[in-house]
Amino acid sequence: MICLLRAAILLGLLTGCASGGADPADPFEPSNRAVLDFNTALDESVLRPAAEAYRDNVPAPMRTALRNFLRNLNEPAVLANNLLQGRVLDAGHTLMRFYINSTAGGLGLFDVATPSGIERRSGDFGQTLHAWGVPDGPYLMLPLFGPTTVRDAVGDGVDALASPVGLVTGATTSAALSQMLGVGRGALGGLDLRAENIETLDALRSESLDYYARLRSVVRQRRDAELGRSSADGEGLTTLDDPGGAAPAASATMTIRAAAPLAPNAGRRPSRRGARR
Repeated sequence: MICLLRAAILLGLLTGCASGGADPADPFEPSNRAVLDFNTALDESVLRPAAEAYRDNVPAPMRTALRNFLRNLNEPAVLANNLLQGRVLDAGHTLMRFYINSTAGGLGLFDVATPSGIERRSGDFGQTLHAWGVPDGPYLMLPLFGPTTVRDAVGDGVDALASPVGLVTGATTSAALSQMLGVGRGALGGLDLRAENIETLDALRSESLDYYARLRSVVRQRRDAELGRSSADGEGLTTLDDPGGAAPAASATMTIRAAAPLAPNAGRRPSRRGARR
């Protein structure tokens, strides 16, 4: 269902008007800005309050355990993409990490691999398509799913469709129950991610003269770093450019691509326990 929704959104955008964008890699800028406004309104009315309530009422150790569990569920997909990209050493590293956390870590609730020096590796099908030479395609702002590119949106859909969890539940449960489990897993992960980045996204928006342009720049640079691409002078990307802004938002480098589907309301007062993790 999620994959079909993404495909429908992509089809509508790609067949729509592509005029008015000053950035050649963002030909759908007018519609992208409208989608960001929609995401912002939805975030203000529903998602941010839910994320604040989740962070205020669920103890930090429980949130960490949930985050570890969801990340561990994604390790088989990372492993598969490592293999598809020919990254054999990373694939072996990921397999070892999954085995350790699934056993000694109590089905992934505890991350015992990272303290042992076995850190998480990246791997998604958008990255695999990049390794195969598929270009990024136009920049897109999707409802709910947030900023991406055509290639990465397709890659996300493939990752969701080929998720080991989805394959297992699809083979052992009804189609409706399998879809509900998949949606529930995604919603829970999104809620946790939104709760972890309330202040980061607030700062990104409040410090930007043009939030849309800055978010686009941050997302691109974050993705370039994941893909191993360098800046024009050959140096690795270390800062985040703010078109028209005064200072880079370096603190957003590790979280913004995944956490930016919905813009925060910078004018709202942070949660009383905003500093707690």
